[in-house]
Amino acid sequence: MLYMTDSTSNLGCAQSAISRADRERLLGQSGLVVWFTGLSGSGKSSLAIKTEAELSARGRLCYRLDGDVLRAGLCSDLSFSDKDRRENIRRAGEAAALLADAGLIVLCSFISPFAADRSRVRELVGLKRFYEVFVDAPLAVCETRDPKGLYRLARRGEITSFTGIDSAYEQPVNPELHLKTDELGIDQCTAQILKMLNYSG
Repeated sequence: MLYMTDSTSNLGCAQSAISRADRERLLGQSGLVVWFTGLSGSGKSSLAIKTEAELSARGRLCYRLDGDVLRAGLCSDLSFSDKDRRENIRRAGEAAALLADAGLIVLCSFISPFAADRSRVRELVGLKRFYEVFVDAPLAVCETRDPKGLYRLARRGEITSFTGIDSAYEQPVNPELHLKTDELGIDQCTAQILKMLNYSG
């Protein structure tokens, strides 16, 4: 094992004798990140859960990173200010990159409202291993779903800086996949995700 030191920060990094390629050969799959982005209620988590089940049934090792789960643990110290939202996505991206480096298929469901933050995660993971999925539903549809009642609270002013109401969402310009969940069912959407990943067979 080699020990590498970053002279600018005095941080040491022990380089493993096992490479990413070694881990991927062991698992029989390539590590990658599928990043589900969209408004609250658009269907991100539901699609990630369904995709995880389908990939697992095909013998693929997956792990889901969900916004609510990270907010309860790794990112519990963060608010919903723009600055903290960026930090939330930075941490999520770092965690996703580590899991993908281990050879896992990482399914990330985060509103991730800012395009620049999503671009940074793409660069961190690697352009050929990052798949952005825009889970798209009109705001009115998301509000009718409102599984947590958050839109109602935001409309009443009891929640501020809520994406889609008083905080902006920057739609992906060129995602790998654009799914309109007000027009397509979950099975249809999942089929498109599996096809994108070449696991439709």
